[in-house]
Amino acid sequence: MKAFLILEDGTVFTGASIGSTREVISEIVFNTSMTGYLEVLTDPSYAGQAVVMTYPLIGNYGITPDMESERPWPDGLIVRELSGTPSNFRCEGTVQDFLVRYDIPGIAGIDTRALTKRLREKGTMNGMITTDEHYCLEEILPKLRAYRTGNVVERVTCKKPWVLSPWQEAYRPTVPGRQGEPEKAAPPLRIALLDLGAKRNIARSLAARGCEVTVYPAHTTAEEILAAAPDGIMLSNGPGDPKECGDIIREIRTLYQSDTPIFAICLGHQLMALATGADTHKLHYGHRGGNHPVKDLATNRVYISSQNHGYVVDTDTLDPGVARPAFVNVNDGTNEGITYIGKRIFTVQFHPEACPGPQDSEFLFDRFIDMIAVKEW
Repeated sequence: MKAFLILEDGTVFTGASIGSTREVISEIVFNTSMTGYLEVLTDPSYAGQAVVMTYPLIGNYGITPDMESERPWPDGLIVRELSGTPSNFRCEGTVQDFLVRYDIPGIAGIDTRALTKRLREKGTMNGMITTDEHYCLEEILPKLRAYRTGNVVERVTCKKPWVLSPWQEAYRPTVPGRQGEPEKAAPPLRIALLDLGAKRNIARSLAARGCEVTVYPAHTTAEEILAAAPDGIMLSNGPGDPKECGDIIREIRTLYQSDTPIFAICLGHQLMALATGADTHKLHYGHRGGNHPVKDLATNRVYISSQNHGYVVDTDTLDPGVARPAFVNVNDGTNEGITYIGKRIFTVQFHPEACPGPQDSEFLFDRFIDMIAVKEW
């Protein structure tokens, strides 16, 4: 069946329908990862977006046990070629069947290089995936220009708190230098993870370091989190415009004012900046992929990072008495991390938990654990 991708500038790409045949309007973004399409599909940060995979062949190893949440979140999938005959000993099905099961439409057979170049030149655009051969551009374009992702954090956060123990069989510690189960005589560090759209590997990375992780829904109050007296707090990644999260920002401001150590990733990083008076803005086309270099300003060392974000913190709006930049994007100079002065708080824009992507920066979880041990800062 034919399918059409219609962009808000009037450009139309014609290809073949994959997955569900329902019509969808979404923000169109691209990801440059060469592998890890299943982790991309199940990353809650893609809620409200349709993802273009720039690597030309997707689905060659099928669906494997590598999901980062219970279900996929993108509104659509756009690929050059979708493999129908995956080959991998861990394969449990095809991407086509996966998309159908979760009612996610897609399009294959289009020139994804040309599409990506258009998004780079003109910036991220809204688009429609449809199988209607009798579509009317005059009717569709106003709808595309009016589309907004809205507060998608509401859609992706967990519905009630849950706990991941370091002794659970499925998550035995595998961190180099910290192998083996933590001695049960020593109680684990208790970490509160605010789920703004968290990938599973954030909780796994903490559990692998001997932490008991309690995952809280996004709209949990600061009072409830602090009443549990956690040793540390993590603010997760998540989708959408950070300025849409006004209620959450107010609660994070209260968390900031406490003496509890805090580590934040991606959306959590942006929300902490907003909570302390800084500003954010939307990037021209965002950073999404597993090959983004970031420089640690304290050491001048560069790490290759996994990224998925469309907004950044404006470094110029940071109050120098409150925070200072800690990491910078080597490609475009945008902010990639912040250290908060006089607080046991640091945040990063990239993903140290990877999945997919390089693990260069997973040491940041160790830094968080070590920071908790420091009682005076």
